[in-house]
Amino acid sequence: MTREEKNKEIEVLLERLENSDVLYITDIEGLNAEQTSTLRRTCYKAGISLNVVKNTLLKKAMERSSKDFEALYPTLKGSTSIMFAEAGNAPARMIKDLRKKKLTKPVIKGAFIQEAVFIGDDQLEVLSSLKSKDELVADIIALLQSPAKNVISGLNGAGGKLAGLLKTLEERAA
Repeated sequence: MTREEKNKEIEVLLERLENSDVLYITDIEGLNAEQTSTLRRTCYKAGISLNVVKNTLLKKAMERSSKDFEALYPTLKGSTSIMFAEAGNAPARMIKDLRKKKLTKPVIKGAFIQEAVFIGDDQLEVLSSLKSKDELVADIIALLQSPAKNVISGLNGAGGKLAGLLKTLEERAA
């Protein structure tokens, strides 16, 4: 790879790093062709971009980035692939599903999710349980609607009880 090609690759990586809030650094070394094809297909279906990268080029792109990736530098050893996604938990959930199918790879080396850094494959449970932005918005809307629903049902219920009491009192008086 020439210096010009390397610089171009660094620029492409830098642009991806700047435009994404979710980055997983993984190891997929040792997968055979069929397993690699399955992984790539699964990533595509889940809206995850998977690329194999050179550690030195990725580190240079991270150093040039406006984001702080320094905590991830020690993970840049051996075979490295990166996953970009919209939802912070999407790659972790996909990896968890693949593990249920007896695939031991990819192994999570580290993850960067909206300024938060996670190191190690032991973080898979934590990462998969993170809620996406859409899930959080839905939870907030449900919480905001809940009190209003309670008030309305209380008023409807109380109104019915009050009308029932008045009718009973009216019938007794007559």
